[in-house]
Amino acid sequence: QVQLEESGGGLVQAGGSLRLSCAASGRPLSDYFMGWFRQAPGKEREFVAAINRNGLITDYKDSVKGRFTVSRDNAKNTAYLQMNIVKPEDTAVYYCAASATISPAYGREYEYDYWGQGTQVTVSS
Repeated sequence: QVQLEESGGGLVQAGGSLRLSCAASGRPLSDYFMGWFRQAPGKEREFVAAINRNGLITDYKDSVKGRFTVSRDNAKNTAYLQMNIVKPEDTAVYYCAASATISPAYGREYEYDYWGQGTQVTVSS
């Protein structure tokens, strides 16, 4: 099985940028479809972005389209979430997740087999 570890979270001002990383160990990242989710205080965890195994197909939550970019470097066993023009409503704990399913319904949490521990992103206004 794969282990996932997020990093790169922190405090950023509105309009700024952050890059989150998700490092995989135990198995090649290329074996997995990857997703990013987030959970704000008092809210359900929600889908943010997803990327297929070869990195050619991506999708995003509507509210982050044009601001966030998901990518992966399978040679480095790492996935990324570049967050630009961040807003206070982006404040949340961000999680990366890996799905072994060939064609997962990638917006659904139940499709993901492995999760990282999360990294906090706080956007100040």
